[in-house]
Amino acid sequence: MLSGKRLDQALAIMCPEHSRSRITSWIKEGYVTLNNLSCDQPKSKVASGDIVHISAYISDAISMEPEAISLNIVYEDEAVFVINKQAGMVVHPAAGNPSGTMLNALLHHCPELIKIPRAGIVHRLDKGTTGLMMVAKTLQAHTSLVSQLQARSVKRVYNAIVSGQPKRQMGTIDAPIGRDPYNRIKMAVLHSPEAKVAITHYKVLEPLTSAALVECKLETGRTHQIRVHMAYLGHPLIADETYTGRQRYPGGLDKLQRSSIDEFARPALHAKQLTFVHPSTNASMTFESEYPDDFSKLLTSLKFNTLES
Repeated sequence: MLSGKRLDQALAIMCPEHSRSRITSWIKEGYVTLNNLSCDQPKSKVASGDIVHISAYISDAISMEPEAISLNIVYEDEAVFVINKQAGMVVHPAAGNPSGTMLNALLHHCPELIKIPRAGIVHRLDKGTTGLMMVAKTLQAHTSLVSQLQARSVKRVYNAIVSGQPKRQMGTIDAPIGRDPYNRIKMAVLHSPEAKVAITHYKVLEPLTSAALVECKLETGRTHQIRVHMAYLGHPLIADETYTGRQRYPGGLDKLQRSSIDEFARPALHAKQLTFVHPSTNASMTFESEYPDDFSKLLTSLKFNTLES
């Protein structure tokens, strides 16, 4: 029964292919009438027999051009993609990267994505991060995946190589993150109203030379979250120049290990596992990604130190 519900709630139930925020925007912008009268209040109540009309239309959500860029698609059906992102690929176009992004590649692979917000991209990985991402192919799938992310039910597991060895073998970092007030290209742990809740669970998988292989599970998904949280813990990601400060290398590395870090040249982070509920079948789906070659090479290098032999 819809009688007695708010207008935005009723429309969200009647039009599940559209997100609640999109419906609320339509109401506020005057695209919805209630009993032939303009109604710009999402809180307005509806009653049995009311006539609601939506005159909004979905324009092209983006104006970016498709580009023939290779994508490593590990799964695809009528509703979703799962993509294994390569290092160096930017997810969204921006001022510094107006083209050559995953979004441009997706539009070439599936032109219908022009009608989906952000071409179906519902979360992102940093330019230097490799691994698994999910992408929606329909509005219904987009709404479902966004809702799962907001409900924190999507399971995202990352592997990182960090500087030093954490004293505790596992733990939870519950520290809010916001834009660094002294350097706007960075994020930071902040205790201010602008900061957002950020929670990362970590576990040491393997000790290395002056480093460690660590598993990180995201409960939230803030920009640079793992990079910021591990640096806050005192163990920044290897080769993460943004958050390592002046110390490029951990102490105790031999020449070959230092060279391997120079060759890696990106934050040592890989999105290894992704679990979500399929928007159409409601089946739980889990995907895993092997380490890329450069990550495996760095990991192997940090296992063997000639200075210790």
